[in-house]
Parts: sequence; C-alpha cells; structure tokens
Amino acid sequence: MRDYISRKAREIPPSGIRRFFDLALTMEEVISLGVGEPDFSTPWNICEASIYSIEQGGTSYTPNRGIQPLREALSSWLRDHYSLSYDPDTEMIITTGVSEGLDIAIRAVVDPGDEVLVAEPCYVSYSPCVMLAGGIPVPVPCVERDNFRLNPDRLMEKVTPKTKALVINFPNNPTGAVMGREDLRGVADIVCDHDLVLISDEVYSELTYGGTHVAAATVGDLASRTVTLNGFSKAYAMTGWRIGYLCAPREICDAALKIHQYVMLCAPVMGQVAALEGIRRGEEEKDRMVREYRVRRNLFVEGLNRAGLKCHRPEGAFYAFPSVAATGLSDQEFAERLLLEEHVAVVPGSVFGCGGEGHVRCAYAVSRENLALALHRIENFVSRCTGAPAAVAPSRERV
Repeated sequence: MRDYISRKAREIPPSGIRRFFDLALTMEEVISLGVGEPDFSTPWNICEASIYSIEQGGTSYTPNRGIQPLREALSSWLRDHYSLSYDPDTEMIITTGVSEGLDIAIRAVVDPGDEVLVAEPCYVSYSPCVMLAGGIPVPVPCVERDNFRLNPDRLMEKVTPKTKALVINFPNNPTGAVMGREDLRGVADIVCDHDLVLISDEVYSELTYGGTHVAAATVGDLASRTVTLNGFSKAYAMTGWRIGYLCAPREICDAALKIHQYVMLCAPVMGQVAALEGIRRGEEEKDRMVREYRVRRNLFVEGLNRAGLKCHRPEGAFYAFPSVAATGLSDQEFAERLLLEEHVAVVPGSVFGCGGEGHVRCAYAVSRENLALALHRIENFVSRCTGAPAAVAPSRERV
C-alpha cells in the first residue's frame, strides 16, 4: 500500500518526543521527564463549570469562531495582561489546541514553494506543518551562547526573496529561553523590512519567571503582520481539553477561519466553557502552579549542573535543556542509555532541530520527589560516563 501514501505524508518524520514516551510506557518504575504536560489536575472549579454546562445540555456546535463570551473575555484579558488589542468578532478564533491554530495559520499564508523561517530548537510540529502546506521550512539556529534566543544576524542570513513568514516560540519549548522587548526589536525590523508574516506561538507566556512576558505583536510595527497563538493547556493544566486561540489581523484571521470551518468546524464546547471559567476565576490556581514550577526549576537546574551537565537557567516554560557534551555521548545515545540503564526518560535535543544537538530536554513538570530521584539517577549515569564519584541517594526529607 505504500504507493498509495502521499509524498508529503511519507516525508514528514514521526514525532521524536512520542518515540521515547511510548518506549517508557513499556518499562517499569520509569520517571518520565519526556512529555511537556503539567502533573497537576485541571483546577476543580474549571472542571465543575464544564460539568454543569453539560448537565444543562451544553453539548452542541458553537459558532466557528468560538463562543462569544470566551472571545470577549480573552480580548479583555490580552489587553490587560499583554497590551494586545484584538477584536473578538473579527480577529480571533478559538481553536482545538494551539496545534490547530499553528496549522491553520501556516496554511492561511503559505503557498507551495514559499520559504518559512523556523527558529530552532522548536516544538517538533513546526516544520512538518510548513511541509504539509507545501512550504519549505528553513531552520534558523538559536544557540547556547545566545542563551537560545533568536539572533537577528543569524535570522538575516536566512532571508531570501522566497521567504514568506517566520515562526517563533518564546518562552521556548525545548530550551526555556525568553525574548525580551529589546531582543525582539531586531527581529521586528527584519520581519517588517522584508514584508514577512510573523507567527508567534506564545502558549508558555504565563510561565515566565523573570518578569512579564512580552507579546511579539506589541513590538515595533509587528501588530499588523503578526499571528499570535496561545492557549490554556500549559498554564491552566488543561492539555486534554484542547482549547487554544488564534489572534491576527482581520484578513489573515478570515483566511484561517475558512480552513478552520472545513477541517474542525469548532472547538469542543465543553472545553470552551472550561476555558471561560479559567479566564474568569482561574488566576489564583494558575499562579500557584507557576510558583511551584519556579521552585522545581531551581531545584532541578542546580542538580543538573552539580551532576556535571552544564545547563543554562531557563526563564520560561517548564523545560531544562542541559548539554550532555561532558559524557562524550550524542544526545540520542545519552537519552537511550539513560532510559535503559537508569529508567529516566528525556528527549534528545536533536529532534527539536538545529541548535538542539548535544542537549536533552527534561520537563520538570513532575513532583519534587520524582525530580530528586531523577537527579540521583542522572548523576549516577553521568558518573559512569565520566568516571566521577557516584551520587548519594537523595533523602526524602530534602524534597
């Protein structure tokens, strides 16, 4: 049947993240730092609002753009939090997760043969989505010496007459890097000077530890050419609810809406009701979870450096991205052996594109106890690779 499979489907790679996660599921006593998902349950008031809505018969289709109260609440929230101005009636779509938002945004602006710059390392779906739209993904490396921020000089090197758009994600998955306003100014100049569209995935915006997140569309003249993507999965512990949103200038939003109408129709009404409750009354629980991630980050990054894996301190998201160079192993070898020998699952940095080689992604969205145990196992593994003294088993009182 291979001859019946489309060329595009054959060419896109399977997710490198899922490979290690699926392997970990076949093993016992594995501590998984592999999948970027909060270990918290969705706050109960959010669940209860959705349950009540179902009890009242709220199980039907919604308008394609999403329910009006949610769009209006989001419009006010974005204005108050990030100084973003979007009309809820013409510049916003509630999507089935940020993943759908990314897909329809790319398809709304990319024609076959267009080049799309992708800041890497990045989430594994960006380049495949460009390919599925008929575009050509062009990686722009974000490297460790720049703290994994997007360097305007490297960006400029990749711009050609065929370049149509740039895709970025800050706070970043997998590195935890954050771009401040000054960092974004140089990027904004290039995007505007070369008449590009910016697609900015900001799903980790609420998980920014060193200050307030800077929305890309508020920098320079980017507002008129930026697609802002965000959602509820990470900050509100709502990954399974699949609610995201796309905000963009009207012309782009209308184009994305047409695609959304045909491939998705609307996001699940139950999830939209839950998201509305999160906006209205979920801030306290969200802030509590973010404070806990900050504690875990500090504990985990300190432990990685102590174990001999150089790791910059991530300023956002919930990922650490240590270098494994000290072990003499490639990132693939390190991840495979760590899983098989110590039952700790991490993801090789190379699956996230250029700039990720020689690193591994560790999601610290797990309990402090499991983080401490994972660090103990990692330190034992590194000591075997480097000949350093073995680690002392962690005390439960320390966590």
